[in-house]
Amino acid sequence: MFPIPHSPASRTAQRLLRTFCLCAAATLAACAPGRDLAPLPDYQAKGYGLGVGDQVRIITFGEDQLTGEFRVDDQGRLALPLLGNISAAGQTPQQLASSITEDLRKRKLLRDPSVSVEVLAYRPIFVLGEVAKPGQYPYQPGMTVLTTVAIAGGFTYRGVQDYASVIRTTGGTATEGVATPSAFVAPGDVIKVFERRF
Repeated sequence: MFPIPHSPASRTAQRLLRTFCLCAAATLAACAPGRDLAPLPDYQAKGYGLGVGDQVRIITFGEDQLTGEFRVDDQGRLALPLLGNISAAGQTPQQLASSITEDLRKRKLLRDPSVSVEVLAYRPIFVLGEVAKPGQYPYQPGMTVLTTVAIAGGFTYRGVQDYASVIRTTGGTATEGVATPSAFVAPGDVIKVFERRF
């Protein structure tokens, strides 16, 4: 059998169909949820600043009454024996240890205090949107967007898997941006997995 030549009308119809498909794909990509968000700056775990909800252990060498576990309150403070309320939000654990040491010296409570601070429990993260089990989860250092989704039961069949929205609060200011699956998350982040529109 000989091939049937395509008529000019059928070639035109095929070109129109291809053009329509390309335009439709471009339109869908342009209106994909969250694509209008700016990229979220990378989270640097170095110099972690304490925040509301973090739980710390403060050890004052040789002073049991000044050693214990404390939680940063909603004002960003810690209530410590002898020192009262001290500001902790935004300070690194090392800065907080230095601040407590200096306060103990200034108030002449200890002659040569030795203080260390370690984070016991970070403030939680929140995972919303197209995941199997949305909710609040404990933060662990080194978590990425993808590991938080895995902890939340994985993507639903409608979930966008290439990127997610992350709301991060730094210094009292919340910023929303788009992050890739390999981006690191910070304590207190709110991660939202978008729903596909097609």
